[in-house]
Parts: sequence; structure tokens; C-alpha cells
Amino acid sequence: MRSCPRCRTGHQAPDWVCPACGAAPVPIQGILSFSAASDTASDKRSADQDADYLRSDLAAAERWHFWFQSRRRLVLWMLQRYFPNMQSLLDVGCGSGFVLEGVREQRRDVALSGTDAGIDALLIARNRMPDVFWFEALADGLPFEDEFDAVMALDVIEHIDRDGDALAGMFRVIVPGGGLILTVPQHPSLWTEVDAFSCHRRRYTRTELLQKVRVAGFEVVRCTSCFVLTLPLIMASRWRPRAGPFDPSAELRLPRLVNGGLNGLQEIESWLIKSGLSLPIGGSLLMVARRPAA
Repeated sequence: MRSCPRCRTGHQAPDWVCPACGAAPVPIQGILSFSAASDTASDKRSADQDADYLRSDLAAAERWHFWFQSRRRLVLWMLQRYFPNMQSLLDVGCGSGFVLEGVREQRRDVALSGTDAGIDALLIARNRMPDVFWFEALADGLPFEDEFDAVMALDVIEHIDRDGDALAGMFRVIVPGGGLILTVPQHPSLWTEVDAFSCHRRRYTRTELLQKVRVAGFEVVRCTSCFVLTLPLIMASRWRPRAGPFDPSAELRLPRLVNGGLNGLQEIESWLIKSGLSLPIGGSLLMVARRPAA
């Protein structure tokens, strides 16, 4: 069901204009922007930010960089493992649509939607898959209710001051019995200037993430660390003394052999996770949760 981000009235208006309060999305280059329909969007917008990379650089790095490739492979497996019968999927913070593109290659029967706070990212995503419903919205102002069999939010909520509100917003749009796949950066002690540049608000402990997801109403199905085997190398790279100024794009420029080796390590780690192990430490946390059916 469609839902007004301002007054939460459910409706099926084909033009998205709320029949109760008149709020309506604003089309921007053909992308519907729903944050404009929220009275508090301007206050939240300054708090929900992402790294100042060029979107084109990120979109190019996704095609070969071990981190993006490994995360996508693992998430695609999780979707197939825990939501094999899903018919609809929303990617919150979809960026340029790289993970949804992988879903489309595997599951052409699933209706896909993607939302992001950046119109520039959504335009890249639309060029990749013009038949997907792309829209701009904040995570706690999604224009749906009880709509999607599954939602994924991959490295999203760490950018949001009120991450509990974002989780509650995602809970609301999932159908009873449906679920969520979530990834976040782990271990506050690993905070570096890369996190500050990336506009992270926090890195999570496992306990903190479990608590916040449960407070939002979800039942946790699976929680594991990931990027474990590559963690020592990443730590050494981030914490080594720098001869010059901080270069945030350095992590997007890996030598081919190094990238291939890290990809190989991640394949081993993925095998361990697929075998049922819950890894205790790592650069990220991966969680699967469900909205109770009742």
C-alpha cells in the first residue's frame, strides 16, 4: 500500500497525491522525490549524508573492487537462502543500483524498487535498469506500508543520526513475515578518518545493533561479522603513518594482484558463513531479521 510520508495515510492514488493532506512528491529529472512531502525533511537532510566521492568513481569501482564484489555475492546468497519466495524487494540506500542489478540477473520474477537520498546516484541506477521503480526518500519517510517481501539496507543506517527511526521506517514497509538484510561497519575502535570522510555517525557493536533492530520490532534470524580475513590488511592500510595528506580515493585504487588476493580471501570467508558459522569479529556486521508474521 502507498503511504503518505507526512501524515501516514494509506492510499492508492495513482498520482501519489495524498487524499488526506495533499502532500505530493516532486519530480526531479524524472525521479519522484518524496522527502519534499515531509515537514521535517529539511531538518533531517543535513544529518543524512554520504561520502563526497564522485558517483561515477564509485559506480566504476563496484565493477571490480573486492569489497563491493564480495558484499554483493554474500547478500545475493542471503536473499536466496532466507527469502527464496520473495516477489518484491526494496533496496534502501541503493546508490547506483549495483546490488539490485545482481538480483535482477538471478531473479527476473522479483519486482524491484530502489531508493536513495541522492538523485545523482538514482540517475545512474535508472540508466542501468530503467524498468525498476527508483525514487528519492529518507529511510523513515518511505511512501509505503506493508508492501515489500524483503528490504535491504547495505551500509546505510550508520550515516543516519536517528538510526532507530530509519529501522522503524523499514519495518513499516515490510509485509508481516517478510524480512530485512542489513550491513553496517563494526567495532567503534576501528574508527579512522575514512569513517569521518564517509559521514559515518557510528560504527556498531554487535550488541548495539541487535538491540536497535529488536526495538524496531524485528526478530533476528542471523547475525555474523564479515570482512574478517581481510581485516588485518585493511587496518594496516588505514593506520599506517601517512607521508602526505589524506587521500580518500586511495581505497578505490588497488593494484590488480592485491585486489585479486583479497577477493580470494573473501571467497574463503563466504564459504565459512554459508556453512553456518557466525564469525565473531570483522570490519562489518551482516544481519538477517524478520517482521513477525502475526
